[in-house]
Amino acid sequence: MSMKDTIYTFVWPAIAGLLAAVLILDRWALQQPLLPSYTGQLVGYRQAVSRATPAVVNIYTAKLVPEQARTRFNDPLLRRFGESGRRRASVERSLGSGVIMTAEGHILTNNHVIAEADAIQVLLSDGRSISAAVIGSDPETDLAVLKIDLPNLTPIEVADSNLIGVGDIVLAIGNPFGFGHSVSQGIVSGLGRYGLQLSTYEDYIQTDASIHQGNSGGALIDTEGKLVGINTLIYTSVGEAGGESSGIGINLATPSNLAFFVMQDLIEYGRVVRGWLGVSVDLVFGLDEAGQSRQSLLITALAEDGPAQRAGIQAGDVIITIDGEPISDGREAMHRIARMRPGEGLSVGVVREDQMLSLNAVVGTRASVN
Repeated sequence: MSMKDTIYTFVWPAIAGLLAAVLILDRWALQQPLLPSYTGQLVGYRQAVSRATPAVVNIYTAKLVPEQARTRFNDPLLRRFGESGRRRASVERSLGSGVIMTAEGHILTNNHVIAEADAIQVLLSDGRSISAAVIGSDPETDLAVLKIDLPNLTPIEVADSNLIGVGDIVLAIGNPFGFGHSVSQGIVSGLGRYGLQLSTYEDYIQTDASIHQGNSGGALIDTEGKLVGINTLIYTSVGEAGGESSGIGINLATPSNLAFFVMQDLIEYGRVVRGWLGVSVDLVFGLDEAGQSRQSLLITALAEDGPAQRAGIQAGDVIITIDGEPISDGREAMHRIARMRPGEGLSVGVVREDQMLSLNAVVGTRASVN
């Protein structure tokens, strides 16, 4: 076969095929978008974050800590003229977050964020910065209220935290490690967490939304940008082997309903006014008539001349109803009494020696804990 025949037989068909492939790619493949075009409608939580972020503030505190100056000289004679015994003050700084709750400038945060601080500075999302005053604090829930004096504030919208459930998506907004406003996403992992003995009234929302140092006092919001909790702490425990930390992803927040109740009292009274029945109780677990698990409260002690004693309640009585409602959660029942106002009446259903009694009590005032 001649060279010319070889070109016609093999080379030209190959060239023709390559040209055809280029034309097909140009007409079909290259005209199709390689990546989906952005339409501005990405699925996410941008709107929720946009609604809530203006209400979340960064909190910076400073505290003067006196410290003993170290002796510079060992010679007793020289020490007389040195700085031995003089006290100097160092500045201890910390950071946290807070949530603007009212247009008047009331901010909710954690008590441990601002406790014993000598100066508190608040940085808003729009860049404004101002000193804050402490309106009141409640160590029993680890909450505090600050006040700033600025115009055009955007308070957060508060959701009913009783309506959230395990599995709901939540977002945490705060100031982790001083980075400024940051958002993390997770789900509600549990409700009504208690037993950590970190505060008297424990009723935490557990979430796996990342919360770090500096997030304390920040907002836990739902997918509509409404406040469902105040981020409070990270739960960790040290394992027995090798001192390993466990509990990663167990983050706790104070429910918005409880936080709002505390805030209102701190603003109005400067302290939280809690109802008091004057009893010490132990939880008793049992089954109701339908075989469902239930709780009741065994009276172990009564305050002398307290509301319970005046109502005729005795040690050994078992409280099974409050205002006619069976007790399903003994801890929540005591919290409910604490949220009542002094002077309010309630009916207490007790079992005494296999007899059911209904006794009427008038709620007293629980002493404040500072």
